[in-house]
Order: sequence, then C-alpha cells, then structure tokens
Amino acid sequence: MKIGNVSGTVLKRSILKQLHTVRDESMFEPASEEMCAGIRVKESAPVIFSGTSVYGSAKSIGIFAMARAVNDIAARGADPIGVDVQIQLPPYAYESRLKAMVEWMEQAAERQNLQILCAKAEVSPAICEAIVHVNAVGTAEEEIPQKMVAEAGQDIVLAGWIGLEGMLRVAGRKEEELAKRFVPAFLNRIKGMEQELFALEQIWTAREHGASAIYQIGPGGILATLWEAAEAADVGLEADMKKMSIQQETVEICEYFRLNPYQMTSVGSLLIFTQNGEALVQKLQEAGKQAAVIGHTTNRKERVLSGGSERRFLDRPQPDELARIYESFIEQDRKEGKV
Repeated sequence: MKIGNVSGTVLKRSILKQLHTVRDESMFEPASEEMCAGIRVKESAPVIFSGTSVYGSAKSIGIFAMARAVNDIAARGADPIGVDVQIQLPPYAYESRLKAMVEWMEQAAERQNLQILCAKAEVSPAICEAIVHVNAVGTAEEEIPQKMVAEAGQDIVLAGWIGLEGMLRVAGRKEEELAKRFVPAFLNRIKGMEQELFALEQIWTAREHGASAIYQIGPGGILATLWEAAEAADVGLEADMKKMSIQQETVEICEYFRLNPYQMTSVGSLLIFTQNGEALVQKLQEAGKQAAVIGHTTNRKERVLSGGSERRFLDRPQPDELARIYESFIEQDRKEGKV
C-alpha cells in the first residue's frame, strides 16, 4: 500500500466493514470523516476522545500530535482536559532526547491549560525514528450531533495557513542543512510558528458562529481535506486556490525541497463550513487570527478548483508530501550509516 493514511476506499472496505459490535454508550458511528470517538457515561457529561501518532527526530514532534488530537476533539464540540502520551524511541536515542521531548510537550500543555494525564516511553528495535502517540480527552456540556458535516450552499472558510505543519516538521528534520542556506532570522521565525498549531480559540469562535462542520487540514493537505469533507457530506464545491493563505517561509522551504504545499498536512489550520462566512472571518481577524473565505459548497457533484483564469476538477486525495519526503530522508540516513 502507499505511504501515509490508507485511502477512503481501503478504510471502508478493510476496516469499517469489519466493525459490527455496537454498544448503547457509543455516541458516534465509525466513519471515514469521523476523527473522534465518544461515550455517554451514566449521569455525567459525554466524554470525547481522539488519538493520533506523529513520527520524526526533532524534539518538538510531540507537540504536533498533541495539537492534532486536542484540536480534533474541540472541533467535535468538546472542551479538552488532557492527553495521554506514549513515546517510542529507536535504540540509538539518548535519554536526554526523551527528556527534551517531554519538556516541550509539558510547556505546550501548560500554555493550553491541559494536563498530561499519563506518559510512558519504550525503546523499540523495530523503528528508526521516534514515534509519539497521543490520546486527547474532553467533555461536552451539551448533546453533540452524531454527525457534523457540511451542507450545500455554505461558505468555506480557511482559518490558518496551508502546509504549515509539514513545513515545520521538514524544517525541524533538516535544521542543519537549512542553516547553510537561510539566515538565522528566517529560521527563528519558523520556530516561532509552532505557537500556531493549537487552534482552540478559532474552533470555539466557529462553534459559536454556528458552523456545521470543522475539519483540520490533515494528511494530503488542503486538497485532500476538501475532497474528504465534500465526500462525507455528498456535496459539490468550488474553491479558489489564490485565496488559500500560505506563509512565505512555507513557500521557500517547499521550493527548496520541491514540495507541493497544497498536499501537505497542516495541524492547526481549519476548513470551516458555515453560513455567512465573511462574518466569521471578521470575528477571527478581530481576534488576530488569519482567516479567509476560499469558496462555497454546492448541490452539484462537481468539485472544482480555480486559480485565476484556470479551472480544474479536484482530484482524489494523494499521499502527503511530508510522508513522501520523509521516505527519502530515511533512505539518505541509511546510506550515510546514521540508522
């Protein structure tokens, strides 16, 4: 199979169709568009949880996993409480690297008023890069719909920047190489962008505005997330690529490594489906957040991208550019005897 998340077809055929056991406490039906699970605990608030894994060698990689899981449960309507963390390290890793990884996650948790509820680590001979698994948990004060999907005739709001997570992880992996190409001020600006990975304020604003669906830009980038959102809702869409916000640092890093930022994962960047998108954009901008209306959904089947005078149909999701280049990074490390 291809590197990265399995396709929606494989997910439905080989995973979801095998799941038959159902309990009354379960709140959501497993589905390709569903990022969370939820249970009803007797006489208490619903409990929502979501998990994810991130791989890499940078000491900050745990933040990306934390942000994705926490943002996902917030987008589903829950207030995050904390995270469970499990770290797997390759045999050549030092304890100092483990300590630094946990310190970065604890600092991020403190800034977001989250608790690391449990943290464990193991050294595995089966991996050559660190892997951080995070499960986030939160509660909801009100009933949450079983499904939260887009509707025809809504605006599509992009809150945040495309390709940001992918750029940050590539920059962290190749810091020494980039230091020979770019000035320190440029690289310092990149490091400061990790503060934008948590999007709780934007999510809460969108929820208050009445958004019917909020998606983080996941594997495959904004193009894959647009497709998946339209597929889940069985709607068409039109989106303008020129209105999709991208940081100049992302442009330059992607040009250097020949990456397509429209096909790169971007934790903390959201696609929000709502009525009166311009009003939501104004609220977000007044709070100092990047946001723009990039298109709208339709009751037709066509999913169309425009860019100036050019128009084309949106393709099915492709493998994430981050996964593709990481494969080449690891192969290069093997040739150089680093792993």
